[in-house]
Order: sequence, then structure tokens, then C-alpha cells
Amino acid sequence: MSEHTNKMLSRAALRERVDEWRRNGEQIVLTNGCFDLLHVGHVRYLHGAKALGGKLIVAINSDISVRQIKGEGRPAMPALERAEILAAFSDVDAVVIFDEPDVRALIREIRPDVQAKGTDYTQENVPERNEVRSYGGRVEIVGDPKDHSTTELLKQLQPRSEGSH
Repeated sequence: MSEHTNKMLSRAALRERVDEWRRNGEQIVLTNGCFDLLHVGHVRYLHGAKALGGKLIVAINSDISVRQIKGEGRPAMPALERAEILAAFSDVDAVVIFDEPDVRALIREIRPDVQAKGTDYTQENVPERNEVRSYGGRVEIVGDPKDHSTTELLKQLQPRSEGSH
């Protein structure tokens, strides 16, 4: 088993790892998303989250969750493959897959010091901000402007119909 697949954790194993990191004085940073077909925006987002300091946990939506959010035909890549690719990034310390539509339950379980969200959010509209703030955590917006999107990338890859030039 390679080093990066050791970063792919169940929720129970993640809770144990977070406890261990906390005992060692580490700050815990959580970020989340679908991460379906990685692009440069994802790389910049993850790098920005890691730059906040501490251990970076990436929570990815399960296949069922992605389908509910993005629609039929998504995800383009199964959750375990998305998790393995993310685990291979040096900025990422752990990857966990979640089924819920958002990460509130996971936030309650691990109580990250920081929740990092992409620039498609503001401090005011992060859905989980009240959950994070309830125990003294903070929300940070990281990454480059939302100029990249898997949905747009997939549209560009679709073959054009005969009538369009």
C-alpha cells in the first residue's frame, strides 16, 4: 500500500488521527468539495488551504452526494479514485468521503480549527459557518478567483452537434 492511500481514512479513523494531531499541537484545517476531474483551480484551492497552517483534511462528496448536487452523469470519476488522487498531493494530510449534502456533521465530529472554502463563497455565505463558529473555529476563503469549473470543462469536452460550428 502506498503512502498516499494511507491518507484515505474512514470517519472513525479520521477522528483518531485528528485526536493524535491535536495531542501533538497541530492545527486542523478542513476543506471540502466534489473534486470531480481536478483542474488548476483545485490545486490553487488546496495549496491556499494548506498555507493556513497545520494538517489539511479534504472531505470529498460521495458519488451519491455528487449526483444529488451536480445531476445525472456526475461524478465523472468514482469517489475512491478522486480520494486517491487527492491523497497523492503533498499539501493533503488526510482524505475522507462523506455522503451528506454538506459537511456540518463532519465538522461536529472533528471540530476543525479552520474551515477553508473556495472563492465562490464569502465569509457571509459559507453554509457551515455557524457550525464552525459555534465552538470558536474560523472560516477562511482561499484559492484563486472561480475561473475554473469541472462543469465547464466537461461542457468543453462534449462533442459538438452537427448543426453548430
